[in-house]
Amino acid sequence: MSNICETRRVVVRPLTLDDAPFIWELLNDPDFIANIGDRGVRTVDDACGYLTRGPMAMYARLGFGLWCVELRATQTPIGICGLLQRDWLDDMDLGFAFLPAFRGTGYAFDAASAVLAYALDTLAASRVTAIVSPHNTKSVALLGRLGMEPCGMVRAPDATQDVQLFAIAAG
Repeated sequence: MSNICETRRVVVRPLTLDDAPFIWELLNDPDFIANIGDRGVRTVDDACGYLTRGPMAMYARLGFGLWCVELRATQTPIGICGLLQRDWLDDMDLGFAFLPAFRGTGYAFDAASAVLAYALDTLAASRVTAIVSPHNTKSVALLGRLGMEPCGMVRAPDATQDVQLFAIAAG
């Protein structure tokens, strides 16, 4: 599979079943669970199921999804960044999460900038949104740095808390 996009420091590529140990680690990070949610991934086998039913199924259905972000120099997986199509949002949604050791390093900005450009330029999206827990101040700041603007609060159909919606339009 070819890379989705690249920057000087990171490569964004499709996730594969070989990424299951990394996905297990990321999805069980306490910050991931607190800010994004508990995906119920308790084993590497669970991570394989998550990859098959989630990102890989979305690739097959829509041609995009959450992708692996790896360091260009070492090919070490450090996070995920990609595009989701949620049933309850009209536009594709930018999502990202990184392992603790790689937060605050600019890697999320690198990857998210490249993925956002891919959505707007290559996929010709007219608008891209992102949702974030209001207390997740680092992600809120990152979305602002990407040029996304807050447009109110929304609530997923199965959620108990509102999340902040950000958006950026093409052009």
